[in-house]
This record gives sequence, C-alpha cells and structure tokens, in this order.
Amino acid sequence: MLKIGLLAGLLPLYFGSRNSLLEFGLVTTACSKHESFYGWKDAPLWGDERGEPLDILYLVGTAVVGLLIGAGGYMLIERQRVNNAQKSADDILKQADKTAAKLEKEAYLRAKERFQKDRIQMEKKLKNREKEISHSENKIRHREKELRRLEGSIKERGNAIDKQKQKLEEHRQRIAAEEKKIDEVYDQQIQRLEELSGLNRDEAKKALHKSLMNRVKSEAQQSIIDIKKEASDRARWEAREIMAYAIEKMATEYTMESTLVSVSLPNDSWKGLIIGREGRNIKSFESTTGVKVIVDDTPETVVMSCFDPIKREIARLTMEALIAKKNINPKAIEHESAKAAKVVEASIRKASEETLKELKLRNVHPEMRNLLGRLKYRSSYGQNILQHSKEVAWLAGNMAAELGLDVMLARRAGLFHDIGKAVSNDSEGSHVTLGVEITERCKEHPVVINSVLAHHEEAEPISPVSVLVTAADRISGARPGARRESLEAYAQRISKLEELANSFEGVAKTYALSAGREIRVMIQPEKLTDAEADMLASDIARKIKDSMEYPGQIKVTVIRHLVAQSSTDEALAHRN
Repeated sequence: MLKIGLLAGLLPLYFGSRNSLLEFGLVTTACSKHESFYGWKDAPLWGDERGEPLDILYLVGTAVVGLLIGAGGYMLIERQRVNNAQKSADDILKQADKTAAKLEKEAYLRAKERFQKDRIQMEKKLKNREKEISHSENKIRHREKELRRLEGSIKERGNAIDKQKQKLEEHRQRIAAEEKKIDEVYDQQIQRLEELSGLNRDEAKKALHKSLMNRVKSEAQQSIIDIKKEASDRARWEAREIMAYAIEKMATEYTMESTLVSVSLPNDSWKGLIIGREGRNIKSFESTTGVKVIVDDTPETVVMSCFDPIKREIARLTMEALIAKKNINPKAIEHESAKAAKVVEASIRKASEETLKELKLRNVHPEMRNLLGRLKYRSSYGQNILQHSKEVAWLAGNMAAELGLDVMLARRAGLFHDIGKAVSNDSEGSHVTLGVEITERCKEHPVVINSVLAHHEEAEPISPVSVLVTAADRISGARPGARRESLEAYAQRISKLEELANSFEGVAKTYALSAGREIRVMIQPEKLTDAEADMLASDIARKIKDSMEYPGQIKVTVIRHLVAQSSTDEALAHRN
C-alpha cells in the first residue's frame, strides 16, 4: 500500500514536469483496472496480502500525501528552473552590457577621431579664410591709399581748373568788349557801303550769295564731270580687261529651258485612260504627285502644271513610266510615283556631286549639297539656276585669279549666291533672305553670306569677292541667250523706263533701245546746260537702279542739241 501511495506521489511530479495533470488521471485509472502493476502480479490492488479490503480513508490519505510530496518536488524543480533561467538572463544581460560598453567605447573613439579630423579641416579653412581676409584688407588699404591720392590730385586739378576758368572769364570779357567795338566799326562800314552802293544789307547778301552759288555749282559740276569721266574711263578699261580674261576662259551654251511640262501620248485614246472611269485615275495622279493634269484638245499631248519644279519632274517621269507599261490605275500610279521620286533624288545628289567635283569645292554641309542639287530643277527667266550658279562661280573665280584674290572662296560664293531659290517655292520670304538663313545655319564663310546679300544690293560688300560675285551674276544674266522674258513684262519694263526718264524736269522725249538695255533722253537745251545734262544722266541712272528690277545693265544717254539761227534782217533791225 505504501508503494502505491509513493507511486501516486511521484506521478504528479513526473507529469507536472510536462505540465499535464490529465495524463496523471489517465494513468491512475489504468492502474486501478489491472490486477498487477510493475511486477506485483499476484497482489490484489484493493486488498492486503490475505485479500482483505483496505480502508478507503487510508488509501485517500496515502494519495494525498503522495500528491503533496509530488507537488513539493514539482515546486522545487520549477524553482530550480526559474533560478537557472534567472541566471541565464543575468549572464545575457552582463554580456549585453559588456557588448554595449565595447560598442559605446568604439563609437566614442570613432566620433573623437572624426571630430579631430573635422577640427583640423576647419582650422585649415579658418586659416585660409584669415589669409584671404588679410589679403583683402591689404588690397582695401592699398585702394584707400590710391583713392586718397587720387582725391588729392583731383582737388589740385579742380583748383587749377578754377583758376583757368577765372582766367578764361576775364579773357572772354575782354573779347566781348573787343567784339562790341568791332561790331560798331562793322556797322559803320556797312552803313557807308549801303550809302555808296545804293543797296541795303539783305539785297547785297542775296546778290553775293547767288553769284557765289552759281560759280561754285558750275565749278563743282565741272569737277564732278572730270572726276567721273576719268574714273569711268579707267574703271571701264580695267573692268573690260578683267571680264575679257574671265569670260574667254569659259564657254557656255546658249540654251534655255522651258518650264512647261508636257508628255507625248501614243494616240488620243490614252487621254481616256489617263482620266479613268469617273476621273478616278486623274484624281489619283493629281493627289499623289501634287501637280495639275491638263487634258485638252492638243493632239497626242498631256500637259502638267505645278509651281514646284521637282514635283513636275516626278510627275513627268511617272506619266512616262505609266504610258510605257500601258497600265494606269491608282495603285500603279502610287508605285511609279515612288520610283520616280527616288530617281529624282538620285539625280539631285548626282548633280550636286558633279558640280562640287567640277569646281573642286570641299567641306560642304550635307544640307547645302541637297539644296544645290535641287537647283537643277529651278529656273529663272528660262535660265537654269544650277547652270547660272556654275557660270557665276567660274566667272567670279576667273576674275579673282586675275586680281590675285582667293579663287576657291570666289567660286564658293558664286556657286551659293542663289541657294535660297532652292526653297523659295515652299517658304515665305525672298530668295536672298532664305539664302542668308541657309548659309548661316550651315556655318558658311562670312564672305559667302555677304555675297548672298550683296548681289542684290541688300548689304554693302565686305570683301572684293562679294563685288566680283555681283559682277559675275550680272554678266551671267545679261549675256545673249541667257534669259527670256514674256512680251507683257517686256512691254511694261520699256514703258516704265520711259515714264521714269520723262518725270525729270527739262526732258523733252525718251526712247528705250536695245530691248530696254539703253535709253536715250532728249532734253530742252534752253532749260539745262551741258553740265546739268551730265548730272541728269546720273540722276536718271540712280533712280532706275533704286526703283526697278532689271537683268544686266541699263545705259542712260542724255542728248542736248542747241541750234542757234539768225538772219541779216534781224541783225540790221537789232543794230538800228
């Protein structure tokens, strides 16, 4: 029985160590159902050795004692566990304190080291700043000394000026007194002269002024005539020599290109194919190429019109390809138009490269190359602009060679002087303004930019090369066969020339000759002298230059013819 009680007391201790009283109840219940327990197979659980039942109170008391013993053991174990945990926690805290102290010490050392470095740097900066301040103070003190010296010098100069002013004032007063005396004497002399001549002062001034003006004007006109004649003769001789050498070094074809684009057709039935059902083909062609197609009564011909010469060329190639393939429909039109555009672009590049190679020009901006090639399809008064630009380049280069100037620069300026015409159809502004924008954007030489402006007299030439380009441009435009002009424009220009010359006083009649390149002015001889006639020619030429646009040069000839007649009867009557 004692064994059972002890076992019951140890079981709570065992199960209590695992925090499970439920398992203890299950074990005790199992023990009560079995006849033996751990080797006590023959002994009954609820009886003594003789099989007599025990008192239930004794059993309960033994179990309670076992429970108390087990509880006491459990409490001892738990206390030991708590003590161990407390000891472990204390060890951890001590270790943490040691680690924290170590980290704190390291941090303190690093901070101290950082502080020392910052302090050293700050001290260096302060020393440098002190040096700068000291240097600035020295400069300020030196400046103050100079200012004080200048102030003293200014004061001395001011005193000297005051003395000079005083002397000048005294001198002025003396001069004023002398002038007053002179005026009195002058008035007395004038009064005596008026009494002797019978004229007052104003009348005498007018007569003297008129006489002097006539004399000076006559002398000035004669001097101007002589100077102009001498300069004109010399300049004309030198210019003829230079231009003769320049022109004879190049040969130019006298050909003109028409801006009208027409395509020949195999027969008139093709006109219907070009128009298409309900105008489908012609509308597609016009929208794709950007040109206007004119199908009229002209036999076996279709005409295309557009302001853009490149679009006209693309349209011409497209139409010729469609006719050659005998297939006209919207899809074929788009295909052939794209092919024609590539052909034209290749032609533009080829023309540009050939021109630059021919003139031996290098380092040309890609944009300038493309625009130069586009001039192949641009014309002015029937003259191809690319060919005109090449002529100007050769002429300017040849004249530059004769004068000992930069030949390559002259060629470059002459070639690009009309570069603005490559985009003038698509942009606002004159070709001169557009040319300046292009050359500046492509960073061309300043002389090239100035040549673009100066060849239409929109700026003064900054170099002799600019003058040569202007002269070459006029030679190229004025040569026979270079340009053509419509009859209406020609008639208007002739009429305007005659009206402009007739607007001057003393002009009797004006005649335009040599297709408007010369005008002859007949003047009234009784109104203008020979010297005034020469001045009139200069005035008419200047007004034409300022108010008209014309190709080449216009010669102004003023004719004054005086026929004096008399008779013997008139002479006798005059004598009587």
